[in-house]
Amino acid sequence: MCEKGLCSAYGCAEKNLKGKEPPKNQKQSVWSITTHNNTCHALYKPRKPPAQSEEEEANPVPDLIDAPAPPLRQELLQAPCAAPPAAQTVLRFIGRAASMELGGEVAAPLSGGQAYRKRLPKPHTLLRQDQAPGRSRRPRGMESDSAPWLSADDLQKMWLLSRGQVVSKTRVPAHGQIMRVGLRAVGDAKGDVSAASPEGDCQDGRCGLIKRPGDLYEVLAFHLDRVLGLNRSLPAVARRFSSRLLPYSYTNGALRPIIWWAPDLQHLEDANNDQNSCALGWLQYQEMLQPHRPMLVAGDAPCSSIPRSEWSRLALFDFLLQVHDRLDRYCCGFQPDPSEPCVEEMLHEKCRNPAELVLVHILVRRSAPSRLVFIDNAGRPQHPEEKLNFRLLQGIDRFPAAAVATLRSGRLQSLLLQSLRLDRELWESQGGAEGLRPLLWTIDRRAQILLRHIQEHNLTVFEDSLR
Repeated sequence: MCEKGLCSAYGCAEKNLKGKEPPKNQKQSVWSITTHNNTCHALYKPRKPPAQSEEEEANPVPDLIDAPAPPLRQELLQAPCAAPPAAQTVLRFIGRAASMELGGEVAAPLSGGQAYRKRLPKPHTLLRQDQAPGRSRRPRGMESDSAPWLSADDLQKMWLLSRGQVVSKTRVPAHGQIMRVGLRAVGDAKGDVSAASPEGDCQDGRCGLIKRPGDLYEVLAFHLDRVLGLNRSLPAVARRFSSRLLPYSYTNGALRPIIWWAPDLQHLEDANNDQNSCALGWLQYQEMLQPHRPMLVAGDAPCSSIPRSEWSRLALFDFLLQVHDRLDRYCCGFQPDPSEPCVEEMLHEKCRNPAELVLVHILVRRSAPSRLVFIDNAGRPQHPEEKLNFRLLQGIDRFPAAAVATLRSGRLQSLLLQSLRLDRELWESQGGAEGLRPLLWTIDRRAQILLRHIQEHNLTVFEDSLR
């Protein structure tokens, strides 16, 4: 461990500073550690800095987050840094905030085109009272610049997805436009591409799924999940790729979502139904939602280990995003256009026989078999309000209290903007708050409709201490 107890706090490589005495004119000094260009700068810093002049007070030194590190003027030692810690590195890709004025415009799909390059103003500091109770401790230096609903683990995975070096690739069967890639942190001793093992990387949690540019809405869905306190979706960021390992269609400058690959997702062995952890039909699902159904021993019925509260979270999330694939892939809850996949694949015709309807993308992790995992969350940002699919709410008689409180607070749009600023690529590509505003207004409008549905049907909310 480094002397003075400072190197490890900033994620630097161990450096023996023994015998390195401060300059003669700075005997009363302490070590100060900074990082720049993946290099640790260990310098002597006076304990009591001299008072600032009026000119210095009027022109304070800019925050290192917002400006390149200036040249060091003191005697210093340099040591190579290990991979920057998640919290420190995430700060580097925090986008600058644009205006947070909210309005009501028609939503447009997220664009994967060229990013806006103009410099955006610095975001306002997050107030401490926005910190949700019972959350894990924030990494040092993150309190004022990040969203408190994102855990340290979320931030670490977001950093890996946005900055990790692509070291391997694997095609996903039956999903031609999706690529699974192995990722290594910059500076990782295991970062040798030639020695990369796709399966080994993925089992260690260092893989991501690169999806289509049209699926960018999944990044917004991830932030919505965290803002509402559901915590059931997998971390996702927007990224442009340049790795030589990837085909040109992945490196042509288009912005794509990359989703963290959970190594322990449980899949059925049936090749025709491998997108589920358990096979569940619509009628069975509705039976499971009955409040007074007999208690089932695990294994007596499909998905019996999943409690009713999980389906409530799923229904709320899918309604806000209008994700139909899980609970209503047949489009039975609205009249679909002829171009809809459910019509082209002749699925809609099966709505006349509920016994034939099945649920898809019902997944859990082996490490948490009673918690659903939400995948493929792109949803329908342009789905018209007059065709909202209320079938997604059928059988649900209660909703999570924390999520409902957030919807009622009137702050959903501002909280989402605050969270989305962390994804600089997405933020800038959409033109900041101004460009994202129509999408967030649509989600907020659906939230108000959901709240009215809860009130009109006298539905209840439930407290849940386990997230």
